[in-house]
Amino acid sequence: MRHIIYFIKNETVLSISAALAIVSSFFVTPDAQYIGYIDFRTIALLFCLMAVVAGLQKTVVFNLLAENLLKRIHSVKGLTFILVMLCFFFSMFITNDVALIAFVPFTFTVLDILGSDVKRENIIFIVVMQTVAANLGSMLTPIGNPQNLYLHGISGLGIGEFVMIMLPYTVVSFVLLTVCPILRKGESNINIKFSEKERICGKGKTAVYTAMFTLCLLTVARLIDYRITLAVVIVLTAITDHKVFAKVDYTLLITFIAFFIFIGNMGRIPVFNNYIKSVIDGRECMTGILSSQLISNVPAALLLSGFTNNLKPLIVGVNLGGLGTLIASMASLISFKFIGRENKSLRGKYLLYFTVVNVIFLAVLMGLYEVIKWVLLFD
Repeated sequence: MRHIIYFIKNETVLSISAALAIVSSFFVTPDAQYIGYIDFRTIALLFCLMAVVAGLQKTVVFNLLAENLLKRIHSVKGLTFILVMLCFFFSMFITNDVALIAFVPFTFTVLDILGSDVKRENIIFIVVMQTVAANLGSMLTPIGNPQNLYLHGISGLGIGEFVMIMLPYTVVSFVLLTVCPILRKGESNINIKFSEKERICGKGKTAVYTAMFTLCLLTVARLIDYRITLAVVIVLTAITDHKVFAKVDYTLLITFIAFFIFIGNMGRIPVFNNYIKSVIDGRECMTGILSSQLISNVPAALLLSGFTNNLKPLIVGVNLGGLGTLIASMASLISFKFIGRENKSLRGKYLLYFTVVNVIFLAVLMGLYEVIKWVLLFD
């Protein structure tokens, strides 16, 4: 029983999605239609991207790029800006959670080099801003986060069309993320010196994983069949470094499958189907934002997409919905866990600061959505 409770605590979203799938199966008896619920293209692409990015992480190419960017930094504000923007821009291509996994520990290392005083004064602000930046940067591209990959796949939108939907929010987010470190009080000169010890980058492996990443992008653009990409990634990863397979987040894949089953079953129950459609109709963006605060934006996207064909505002809603509560985006929990491991006493202050910053950013971007909607309506 203790192991079950521990699993539920650590995999809450998976546990909820599995429970929903199981309960819904009592209302819709399992049959041949179940297999049709699952979007195998999304599952395959998620697997490929997670495997490829995990492989690139093992080559330390991200850290080498980051260190090269940081070598000319001479102030805390400049340092903060670079660390935040690393998460913002990298998340567009390696997903928000991977960006945080890569750069939050790197931030701790840099702050340790600068000393305890600088670390104590800046750690909460920087990590909060990095988390917000990762969630906001990732919303621009179809591969920035799982819900975008899925919604892009079912919407039929081109990559350019998808980017244009989210571009205004990304630009405003960039401005906000730039202004916040500048307005923050305090300034101190710093001189970051990294160790000159040899770093094994593995040029051959880097080239292989880069080629596979390019293949994934072509698959997202529907230029290559996902089954070909899946086969290539499995074979090349097995040859290059089979241990990478252990780095794939299989719980996320199972969570997706469970939600596909739940959504498929609910769509076959007329009363529930009609009710959800009546709630979401014309309110896709706001429903996406509010639902994300309670169940996080990935499950919200999977659930709500089954009950509306108006996917553009839903795409905006579940992406903006990643701001707000700590569980609004599962990537935010990664930073919170890192802070807790670094210093448990910081968790309360971090959560308060995180919530305030997220609410402010969310309010600004929701206001932008209303302005854009008004302009388009009267264009």
